[in-house]
Amino acid sequence: MPEEKKHPDRDQQDQSESFFRDDTSAETATPPPLVREPDKQAAESEKKKLEEITSKWMEGSGPEAEIVISSRIRLARNINGFPFPPLASDEQRQKVLSIAQKVLEEQKEHFSDMQMININNLSPVYRQVLVEKHLISPLQARENLAGGLIIRADEVISIMVNEEDHFRIQCLLPGLQLGRGWEEASRYDDYLEHSIDYAFHDELGYLTACPTNVGTGLRASVMLYLPALVLTGQINHILSAVNQVGLVVRGIYGEGTEMVGGLCQVSNQITLGQSEEEIWHNLYSVTRQLINQERKGRQQLLNEQRDKLADRAGRAYGILKHARLLSSQEAMQLISDIRLGVDLGLLHDVPVGILNKLLVLTRPGCLQYLKGRNLSPYERDLERAVRIKQFLP
Repeated sequence: MPEEKKHPDRDQQDQSESFFRDDTSAETATPPPLVREPDKQAAESEKKKLEEITSKWMEGSGPEAEIVISSRIRLARNINGFPFPPLASDEQRQKVLSIAQKVLEEQKEHFSDMQMININNLSPVYRQVLVEKHLISPLQARENLAGGLIIRADEVISIMVNEEDHFRIQCLLPGLQLGRGWEEASRYDDYLEHSIDYAFHDELGYLTACPTNVGTGLRASVMLYLPALVLTGQINHILSAVNQVGLVVRGIYGEGTEMVGGLCQVSNQITLGQSEEEIWHNLYSVTRQLINQERKGRQQLLNEQRDKLADRAGRAYGILKHARLLSSQEAMQLISDIRLGVDLGLLHDVPVGILNKLLVLTRPGCLQYLKGRNLSPYERDLERAVRIKQFLP
C-alpha cells in the first residue's frame, strides 16, 4: 500500500462502481477476454447524485459571470419569545422546527415547490455536500439537533432552521444579481412573517443571536474570481481598500478560509444603522469597481504576458487531464488557471459551467458522496483526479 500523503489544506472528511461479467457459453473452445460493462443501475444512481450536487449558481450564467460567480442574500430572523438556538433546550428547538413545518402547510400557495429536510436524518457526508454547495453552514452540519432546511426545487431559495438563528433565509443566484436576490429573499421573509411574530426592537431592528447581525439581519455577499489582480500583485492593496468601506473578504467557504486561485467572497460587516437597500447597493457598487479593476488587470496581462498566460492555462489543463493525484488546493488553483485562459480566449472548448461545477464536485464531501463511502485523504486525491478527468472535455 502506498503511504498516505499528508496535506495541510485537507478538509474533513462514496459506493464503488459495480460491474457485471458478460460470460459466454461454456462450450466456447477459447475463453474470450473478460468484458466489463458498468451496471446500468449504478450509472443511473451516479447520474442522480450528480444532479443533486449541481446547483443553479454553478451554471456560469448571469450578469458579469466571467468575474462574479454568484450572489447571495441572507436574512437572519428569530421568533419572539423563544431563546436563540444556541441557548434553546432540545424541546424548544423541536418546537421551532414544528412551527416551520406548520408554516409550509398553512401557506401551500407560497411554499408548494419547497420541501423540509431534517438535517439530523442526513448522513455526515451528505451534510458536508450541502455545506460545499453553500446551502447550509458548517455550524448547522455539526449542530444538527432539530435542524432543518427548507429548500426550493431550483435551490435558489433555501431557509436554514435552527442554525445560529431560528431562520436564515437565503437566495443564491449566478452572476451579479444582488438586486434580484434581495427581492426574492424579501418575498419569502414576508411569507414567514405572515405566520410568525419576529423578535424585533423598535430602535435596534431585528434581534439576532450574534450582535453583528442585529438591525436588518442582512448579509449580502458575492463570490468573485479575481486572478488578474493576484497575478499583477494588486490584490492586497485593493482588498485593504475594500475592508475600509465596511466589507470583509474571505475564502469562498467564508470565515476561516483563504483565497485560492483568485477566488474569494466579499460581504458586508455592518447590518445596523443602514437600510437593506443601502447594504446591498454598497456591495454592488464596490463589486462593480472590483470588476473594472480585474478587467484592467486582465488586459494588462494580455498585452504584456499573452504567451505566458496561454502556457499557464495549457499546462494546467494538461496536469488536470493526466494527473493521478490531486489535492483540493492544487485542483482549485489549476481550475482557476484554466478558467483565466478560457475567459481571455487563450483556451477553447472548455465551458465555464463545467469549471464552476468542478470547484464543488472536487470537494471532500461531494467526492465521498459520489463514491458511496468514506475516503481517506489519499483516496480523495485519487478520486479527485479521476473526476476532473471525467468532466474536462
